[in-house]
Amino acid sequence: MLTDDDKKWITDEISRQISGSEERIGARMEKIETALLTEFHKWASPVITRLRSHSYALRTMDLEIRSSAGESG
Repeated sequence: MLTDDDKKWITDEISRQISGSEERIGARMEKIETALLTEFHKWASPVITRLRSHSYALRTMDLEIRSSAGESG
């Protein structure tokens, strides 16, 4: 038969173990999130640069087409 002190010790120990596990999981999650965001930024930076240059080229071509259409029309 467990005494009240035994029950309290078991309850406290379980709470302590759960708390420690939560802290370790939180630290691992933060490390994973940081790694994922770092890799995403490494990938996204050149993609955004390419998109901007393509967008600039398309705007330039659009202006040229409009200019040509206005001259002939």
